[in-house]
Amino acid sequence: MSTPHASDSAATADAAAPKAALQIVQQAVDELAHLPGALLPILHAVQDRLGYVPEAGVPLVAQALNLSRAEVHGVISYYHHFRSSPPGRHVVQVCRAESCQSRGAEALWAHACSRLGCADSDHGATNADASVTLLPVYCLGLCASSPAIAVDDRVHARVSLPRFDQLVAPLQTQEA
Repeated sequence: MSTPHASDSAATADAAAPKAALQIVQQAVDELAHLPGALLPILHAVQDRLGYVPEAGVPLVAQALNLSRAEVHGVISYYHHFRSSPPGRHVVQVCRAESCQSRGAEALWAHACSRLGCADSDHGATNADASVTLLPVYCLGLCASSPAIAVDDRVHARVSLPRFDQLVAPLQTQEA
């Protein structure tokens, strides 16, 4: 399972020029609105390209698909995969599905929140310097090797608290 995240340039471009982000949303709409059930493909395309689905893009998608803004927002907020704000430079996911929970994922999640300086939120959070976004995920497909995490889309199995610290240490020492 891959969770795309924004590159520094995409996040910077969107912050500096919201028009550029809206053009990316419009491009995804233009390319995919003809598909049956186009909402999810459009949202995935936008998230793949920007790392998130900008709030300002919701009306564009809604209008193109003859949906209400609430319907589009509902889909974005329902699926944990979608973000409505840019992620940090790195994305860390902690599996919180049942198998991982039975093997210590709740303690791992609490440790991750503390270690990375992210708020303990069921929807994830980005730390103050925007170096890391911590997200819950509900299955990385490593149930036999729980608990599992993904660091920038690279999965790791049987993650103990010390191993977690080893895996994320380079993320906090890299330059922005």
